[in-house]
Amino acid sequence: MAVALACEGLWKIYEMGDEKVQAVRGINLSINQGEMVAIMGPSGCGKTTLLNILSGIDDPSAGQVTVAGKPLFGISDDERTNLRGKEMGFIFQKFHLLEVMNAVENVEIPLLLLGNDASSARKKATEALVKVGLGDRCDHRPAELSGGQQQRVSIARALVHEPSVILCDEPTGNLDSQTSDQVMNLLTELNESGSTLVVVTHDDEIAARCSRVIRIRDGRIMLEEE
Repeated sequence: MAVALACEGLWKIYEMGDEKVQAVRGINLSINQGEMVAIMGPSGCGKTTLLNILSGIDDPSAGQVTVAGKPLFGISDDERTNLRGKEMGFIFQKFHLLEVMNAVENVEIPLLLLGNDASSARKKATEALVKVGLGDRCDHRPAELSGGQQQRVSIARALVHEPSVILCDEPTGNLDSQTSDQVMNLLTELNESGSTLVVVTHDDEIAARCSRVIRIRDGRIMLEEE
């Protein structure tokens, strides 16, 4: 099976005065296409730092990340931006929707950035909203949508360009339990249809829905559960 996302020898060291903080310590990880992997650990364990490096937001002190077989670091900023834009989708705890745009306009942003023409981008964005059950909310702005609906818009935005992997940072953190369950049902359906997801979470119920759980402590992988 092809590898969607991998890292090798990943370290992240922060210098704080005379002290060096090892936030990520020699992590090796490989995630195959079609997997849904949870990354778990206590606060301060390094899971958010790891996600930031896997997503290309932050640079590692050492090591490499590959996305769809392509290196994420050691390339120009433009090359990394293009690689992230094409191969990665992102779902955050905070929805990060543009308030001045309606749902379909928010969803089509990745396509327009990739150079899709306006007509094609609008069609694909509308189809993505239908896929997440919001076909009747295309013209609604974020303020006119519930929290769960806003998160579904962000999910549509993450999947609209068919990325190799979707990275999720506490995707249900701002939702009540019932809405969280609905969002996780949707993410599970996307995974069953072939999408690759990496989910950072503190919730054991969410982790139980994943095909693999990676537990991190003190910047290291301590346990992998399937």
